[in-house]
Amino acid sequence: MGVLTSQKITLYYERFKDIDVTFTKEIIQVTGLLTQQVHLKCGNDFWPCVVYMASFQNAKIVANTKTGLLTKLQATNNYVNLRFCFKPLGENNTVTFFVAGRVMGSAPYGSSQDVNMLTIQFTNRPPDDLIEIMGRVLDANVNSRKRKEVRIQLSADNMRKLNITSAESAVFIQGVPRRCILRDLSFSGCKLIMMGVAKFLLDKEAAIRIEFNDPRELFLIKGKFIRAENVEGKKEMVALGLQFEEAATPMGFKIRLNDMLSSARADFRGTVEEENQT
Repeated sequence: MGVLTSQKITLYYERFKDIDVTFTKEIIQVTGLLTQQVHLKCGNDFWPCVVYMASFQNAKIVANTKTGLLTKLQATNNYVNLRFCFKPLGENNTVTFFVAGRVMGSAPYGSSQDVNMLTIQFTNRPPDDLIEIMGRVLDANVNSRKRKEVRIQLSADNMRKLNITSAESAVFIQGVPRRCILRDLSFSGCKLIMMGVAKFLLDKEAAIRIEFNDPRELFLIKGKFIRAENVEGKKEMVALGLQFEEAATPMGFKIRLNDMLSSARADFRGTVEEENQT
């Protein structure tokens, strides 16, 4: 996990402290949350639980109350500690910490009589590790909308910063892989060059394979060709603009682009262009 400055941590906290993050399967994957290691500590006892949602100020968890949890909460005046455990992608060690809080509400979860959803109000600012892990996700989500038209030209230098080893890739058209060369990337799409005829590819649905290293991640992002033009001097080649399906763009891909843009923004003057949406 990258080491952020205290200034960046504070910025994340101030910007996103009121925003709830629902721990979907994708969010669990990109944050590296180890769900089996999450527990609610009440007094000296631990209860397994599931984090349903969290912000920097509160959390909602789901826990089995048949084992006497509600009675224990009464004995401790509803004060608890929520144990988080993460293993960020590419890291060898886990990150474990407790967040102190107080249960402010409890209600049956769904139709179950044995499982409740508890609302926990944190009594202090959470540890910097939680702010960094969740802040990266929130920052990428915000910037993927604010800066969706910023294109990163895949020069050798930019590929190194993105940890992309080769611009050669594959685009799947009607399920058939075709070799292509990536020219740029953005939150909203990409530009690629391949063999083909422009008029036969325009408006076709496709999926582009994009592979990153250190740590290795492979994304297959669905989209649609919205622009096609011939390549000067190469009649057999076509340049295509692929617009991603916004709802299908992986969060891990957004984080990759956002981390690079955030950490090296000054270096991109002249190499990152703000253009019309791909």
